[in-house]
Amino acid sequence: MAESSEVDYTLNNPDTLTKYKTAAQISQKVLESVTGWCLEGSKIIEICQKGDQLLDEEIAKVYKGKKISKGVGHPTTVSPSSFVTPYTPLVSDTEEAETTIKAGEVIKIQLGAQIDGFGTIVSDTIVVPSSESQDVVEGREADLIHATYYANELLLRLMVPPGLLASGTDEEKAKAAAQKPPTQSHISNLIEKVAKTYGVNVVENTTSWLFERNEIEANKKIILSPGSGVKGEGSAEVGEVWGVEVGLSLGSGKVKTLPQRPTLHRRTTTTYILKRPSSRQTLSEIVKRFGTFPFSLRQLEDEKAAKVGVVECVRGGVVRQYEPAGDSDNAAVSRLLTTIAITKNGLTRLAAPPAPDLTKFKTDKKIEDEEILKILEQPLARSTGSKGKNKKKKKPAKKEGEEGDAE
Repeated sequence: MAESSEVDYTLNNPDTLTKYKTAAQISQKVLESVTGWCLEGSKIIEICQKGDQLLDEEIAKVYKGKKISKGVGHPTTVSPSSFVTPYTPLVSDTEEAETTIKAGEVIKIQLGAQIDGFGTIVSDTIVVPSSESQDVVEGREADLIHATYYANELLLRLMVPPGLLASGTDEEKAKAAAQKPPTQSHISNLIEKVAKTYGVNVVENTTSWLFERNEIEANKKIILSPGSGVKGEGSAEVGEVWGVEVGLSLGSGKVKTLPQRPTLHRRTTTTYILKRPSSRQTLSEIVKRFGTFPFSLRQLEDEKAAKVGVVECVRGGVVRQYEPAGDSDNAAVSRLLTTIAITKNGLTRLAAPPAPDLTKFKTDKKIEDEEILKILEQPLARSTGSKGKNKKKKKPAKKEGEEGDAE
């Protein structure tokens, strides 16, 4: 008798989580390499190219011989201090191709891999050391790094569904589970409190998205510091994968469109009959190589032809272009993006930026809000270590940012 060929792509299928973890390991490995290349005087275009090459090489090593789509889930982007959106210049835009990294800049690195449509995107923020190699960062940049780290840790804990990690009697567990998840306005207010502690602001409309197969902007989203007429939809639940984002600014947090060419694009589900052969050829390559994941025009076979061919694709709505945006005050901006999975045991960081060594970022500011401190002490996941005894389960909860992390 023929079996149903329908595949379960949820986290109920162990293969799904395995694919996510495989993609995540690649994303984190490449992120580590790219971070090491971000040195004073380095050209951003060259770092992006090397990052994508390394992504391709690492992706080629897994699921060999399997009929599974795999590839770059997000191109390597290296964004200068005041940039809010991911930045990846083109070789053919001569002036921008000469953009180099400066000492003391707050650089955002973002990239990702996907296996069988399961994408894991990760973003980290670093302060570029000077050639004289200062060990400790002081001043406003140090405040920003501390604020970003704690805001991210707080947001991740607020993503854990109520009662999921509750202990005690069945009645106590049921009571905890019956609590409603925090509202998006409450989440935003708490993150803004952390920002204010360090004298920074949340970047408006910073959005965390529900991830699904072949989709990094599904039907649920959480928006921090939403602008007028903007609001998020839904909250995180068990069985879901999310891209959780935090963005903070040394300025007002307001955003402006930048004059740079849009180079980051993504195919939409819209259908439109393209008239130009060059447009059809460009779209065909996009579909074949990137599916519905973001890509840079420099990744296409003929960059100059792609710049022409993508115009009608964007106009017809079959391809979306990401408009370059930056801080309206030209102030330094940070961004962290973590891909997480929520299971019955809690939250697992699939692809996550490494925790900074906060001793190397000197600040005199400190979080004193009791509600926030209490949340920061909470674990992200249930302890599943074979050596641990029930009486010792609470100890790991005090080690910030370690619980539930994928190996």
